[in-house]
Amino acid sequence: MPWFSPEEVTTIALSLKVALVASVASLPFGVALGWLLARRRFPGKALVDALVHLPLVLPPVVMGYALLVSLGTQGPVGAFLENHFGIVFAFRWTGAALASAVMGFPLMVRAIRLSLEATDRRLEQAASTLGAGPWRVFFTITLPLAWPGLVAGTVLAFAKALGEFGATITFVSNIPGETQTLSSAIYGLMQVPGAESGIWRLAAVAVSISLLALMLSEYLVRRHRGNEEH
Repeated sequence: MPWFSPEEVTTIALSLKVALVASVASLPFGVALGWLLARRRFPGKALVDALVHLPLVLPPVVMGYALLVSLGTQGPVGAFLENHFGIVFAFRWTGAALASAVMGFPLMVRAIRLSLEATDRRLEQAASTLGAGPWRVFFTITLPLAWPGLVAGTVLAFAKALGEFGATITFVSNIPGETQTLSSAIYGLMQVPGAESGIWRLAAVAVSISLLALMLSEYLVRRHRGNEEH
């Protein structure tokens, strides 16, 4: 990347890593929770649904502070993880991925849930009638039918993670080379006089990556629908 400084290249690479890990790692949980909300009735379902969507309405700084208090090295969960497993999230890139995943999780769950609700359940019932077990029906019928929702949810979570700022900077700070993502780097450059060119370069990268992700998502969804029609 001849147009970018080594520090900017590191920031871009770290942002991609954080966004990718956040979206991929949260996908199994998004599928499980999306299926639960779409297919099951249980006491407290409305409360679970509200808790899932809570990060969308709370200030990101509040979510970041909650993560810091609970998962920081002095927090109950964070101290347990560090003492027993040597796992530390606070002020690490893994913490940035975790905070980004939390903020993007509602978008993922909603997309997957809507896709599951739109699938034809008669196909699942037919497979069950023919002797397929619940897990086989889920992996061979349900998931392929809900594929567009999985793609859309993953891309939305990736884009949200790529642009997340408030929760990440509160939880993991803005450490160059360790936790400094595109958003925090742009914020840091805004405090430096004459750094407009760097801001525009990083902003252009963020926009380009997000557009490419959305275009790839649309392509995969259209291709999947085309295969279904044939």
